[in-house]
Amino acid sequence: MKRLVSVYGSRRATQRCLCNTSSSHIIKESSSSYSDQYDLAIVGGGMVGMALASSLAKMPLTKNLNVAIIDASPALKNPFTIKKEDLPDPRVSTVTPATISFFKDVGAWNYIEQHRHAYFDKMQVWDYTGLGYTKYNARDVDKDFLGCVVENKVLQSSLLSCFQDTDSQKTIYPHRLTSMSVLPNSSLKGIASKSPTTMYAQGQLAKLELDDGNSLYAKLVIGADGNKSQVRELSGIKTSGWNYAQNAIICTVEHHGQNHCAWQRFLPSGPLALLPIGDNFSNIVWTMSPSESVEYKAMSEDDFVKAVNHALDYGYGAHPKSGGMFSWFRGDSTASAQEYFEVPPKVVSVVSERMAFPLSLKHANDYATNRIALIGDAAHSVHPLAGQGVNLGFGDAATLSRILAEGIAVGTDIGEKSLLKKYEAERKPANMMMMAVLESFQKAYSVDFGPLNILRAAAFSGANYISPLKRTIISFASGENKLPLFS
Repeated sequence: MKRLVSVYGSRRATQRCLCNTSSSHIIKESSSSYSDQYDLAIVGGGMVGMALASSLAKMPLTKNLNVAIIDASPALKNPFTIKKEDLPDPRVSTVTPATISFFKDVGAWNYIEQHRHAYFDKMQVWDYTGLGYTKYNARDVDKDFLGCVVENKVLQSSLLSCFQDTDSQKTIYPHRLTSMSVLPNSSLKGIASKSPTTMYAQGQLAKLELDDGNSLYAKLVIGADGNKSQVRELSGIKTSGWNYAQNAIICTVEHHGQNHCAWQRFLPSGPLALLPIGDNFSNIVWTMSPSESVEYKAMSEDDFVKAVNHALDYGYGAHPKSGGMFSWFRGDSTASAQEYFEVPPKVVSVVSERMAFPLSLKHANDYATNRIALIGDAAHSVHPLAGQGVNLGFGDAATLSRILAEGIAVGTDIGEKSLLKKYEAERKPANMMMMAVLESFQKAYSVDFGPLNILRAAAFSGANYISPLKRTIISFASGENKLPLFS
């Protein structure tokens, strides 16, 4: 089947076929006027929005939905060209086994595996005081890996390719949303017309206006447009949260030898993570005060490399000692080699730009209302200390696609508030639970106080040597199970 790509240019309609593949994929730029009608309009074609689109295009009950993607990002019109010889981009995500399973179900993981990615089968977390540490191994839960680090551009490109290669009806609008309105449901009678304007007047469609002056209609609008969501703002959904007095510096570094471990050390100013990204490269995510981030971003490469190695080795305190107050839980008197504290690989160079961004926590009071649903950062944004943010968004996408399929199966309007509230009822508690855990970690390590330091060390030792606790933590972080406290 041919893919017809229609491009509407500069206020006059034109068409040209850009490529031949197996699906129908239309890009609409500008036209003298269009007021198209869709089942679903996804505002935001980033990783989470594309994950939802790919999932809907794969499921038998949703694959026939007519979907519009609204996003002005050039990446949708001109996808990233990813070359094997390129150095790793500093913007990465750590995807959990639950997310990988979701990607396999929708067919996206095959695309990702064609590009650079790095599985890791162990993780070491330790305290700057040297009083405690925890080692997690995939074998502790009979798994092959704990997660996989992937560049964001690889995730974005792979999900886009996966979506484009389906037979679903899809249109991409490379524009910004400027206005959105939903009218109350009406029982107007005697009107035979089913034009979009009539259905909108009856509350059966939402109306979206774009920055090119044109509009479209949809039964359901998905806000997948990030932390500063226009959909959330236009729908009047309030948020709660706060800004942390912290920035995160990210960059790609090179070291001797390959890295198959995710390392994270809690420092007085915030956590420092060293995440494998393939070959001899790793990704740095370093949380610190805004003033420190300015300093570290501006310092020379040599000084920054020294600072990273200092922070990951003997800086701030000695290495934790293997064994601990809970080591007797193992049932034997010797620690296995897998449980010993290890020193991370030594960084030798920085191979990317150092980027800094402010950290905040934000949570939407509602995930859904009539004909509108929020997913990903539009609904929630969290501290990056455990790399869970984007995985929560992928969890939203998986759940929402399933809820919509269940609604279609019984003939429910996919924009009905009652249906969308089922999605909220499932995802909101799960996301709030993860946010609470991450916030507890952030608060616990924002104070340097002797008795609290000892309690933190006890927690690390307990997690390291009490096997049931360790398995529970790994399963929770993998996105597979709830903590017993919240079950």
